[in-house]
Amino acid sequence: MSDGFERNTRTVTVLTLFSRLTGLARDATLSRVFGSGELMSAYFFAFMIPNLFRRLFGEGALSAAFLPTYTKLESSDPELARRLASLTVARLMVLLGVVTLLGEIILFFISLRADHANVAVWLMMLMLPYMPLVCLVAILGAMLQVHHRFGPTAAAPIILNLCIVTAATLTPFVFDFSGEGRQVHHVGIVAGALVVAGVLQVAWSLLALRRFAWWRSDYAAAREPFRKVKRLALPMIVGLGVLQLNTFFDGLIASYPAAIGSTIFGHAYPLGVDAMATVSFAQRLYQFPLGVFGIAVATAIFPLLARQADDDAAFADTVRRGLRLVVFIGLPASVGLLLVRHELAAVVLQGGQFTSDNTDRVAFVLLGYAPAIWAYSMVHVLTRAFYAKDDSMTPVKIAIGVVVLNLTLNCTLIWTPLREAGLAWSTAFCAIVQVSLLLLVVRRHVAHLINREVLLSWGQTIIAALPMTGVVMLFASSFSQGPVGWTESLGRLVLLVGSGGIIVAITALSLRMPELSWALGWKK
Repeated sequence: MSDGFERNTRTVTVLTLFSRLTGLARDATLSRVFGSGELMSAYFFAFMIPNLFRRLFGEGALSAAFLPTYTKLESSDPELARRLASLTVARLMVLLGVVTLLGEIILFFISLRADHANVAVWLMMLMLPYMPLVCLVAILGAMLQVHHRFGPTAAAPIILNLCIVTAATLTPFVFDFSGEGRQVHHVGIVAGALVVAGVLQVAWSLLALRRFAWWRSDYAAAREPFRKVKRLALPMIVGLGVLQLNTFFDGLIASYPAAIGSTIFGHAYPLGVDAMATVSFAQRLYQFPLGVFGIAVATAIFPLLARQADDDAAFADTVRRGLRLVVFIGLPASVGLLLVRHELAAVVLQGGQFTSDNTDRVAFVLLGYAPAIWAYSMVHVLTRAFYAKDDSMTPVKIAIGVVVLNLTLNCTLIWTPLREAGLAWSTAFCAIVQVSLLLLVVRRHVAHLINREVLLSWGQTIIAALPMTGVVMLFASSFSQGPVGWTESLGRLVLLVGSGGIIVAITALSLRMPELSWALGWKK
């Protein structure tokens, strides 16, 4: 294992880039086939349930508690580490299996009361079995990371995206759906493809783990380390539960007209039935640079931080490098997304059932999300620094306060002319508040975190972003106004993104910034 995380970052980045590109193909297919109306809002609302549990148990509290313990055992007692992994997977599957069964029963009776006419509830029932599958994929992925196998987990979403694209495009040729419910049956097939993808993702992850022979049927000796995992995970589950409940409330606020009704307490609701679809499509677009770069850095850095938790100097150096790298990537990405938001939405989403008016609305929501991509990325790195130090409560306490602020802003801003874009502005503002608080309190684990080198790096990144902004704005101002075709929109997007990236790279080279080589995975 090298002493750096940058090469692993490159691996995760390349594969995540490819998976995110297939994700854009998935969203492009869904937008053109189903548009941005009530049906898509119901689909995205239903998908929130398995996604919530994925973040809470899979990629959230349990993975964050499991990975440091498993990492240390893998170094000191590999056999015990394998027994811990077996016990964790077994207990997780039993717990989530019971939750899935109870959820299906509850949803059935809710659907029955509505005469099975509520599409959102019906889609939830179809998608819910994906929840335990995707959580299992996340835990298996954490194990793979400890064994320095970052590729399989980063590539797993490609399976999901290909299944959804296949179901959305081929269903009309396979099934003869006709009449008023044609689109509903079509989206039901797409929801079913989600579960098929989950089974394939589990098989893919198990295949990647096969040479480590990790499964043990006798895991009695692992009960003590498993209790440690639970002690770490339980407060994080409480805190993340509040945070994910807030995410659920965000979705409920946006999808209220599609899932519940057009009035609230006798007053007309300020959002339309397509609000959830509009917000969800915008989230997919801003999460593209975040997932490709920001989360890739955090994913690659976490196992290294867990190993260095007892070496304060090495730990601090790694956190500083992580913060320098996410700002070097995230700040230009924030500015760039602000400048190309309309072209990006048009290229990815517009066509078929998705009109130019839908594109304008998605671009307006993107305007709110874009300014804080650097902050979203930094939160991931700082939170993992706390987790690596076995300090799970500090980021949880901050998250709970931010949740209250976010929910207050959401419920206020949707009644302003911002409408659903108010959810985006609230998210961005709260992310900046959260990262500011994390930087203040992380000093208990890392003395002098923001040192001269970090400040110099951030200043140079700002300098690099300035000429990029000028060049991109200059090119954008030369474009003709009015509607254009998809090919011309693609050409504009390539020109703006390409020129912006080249300017940042040239400026970084002239300033001799090592972050450029880190981002490319050249640092050994």
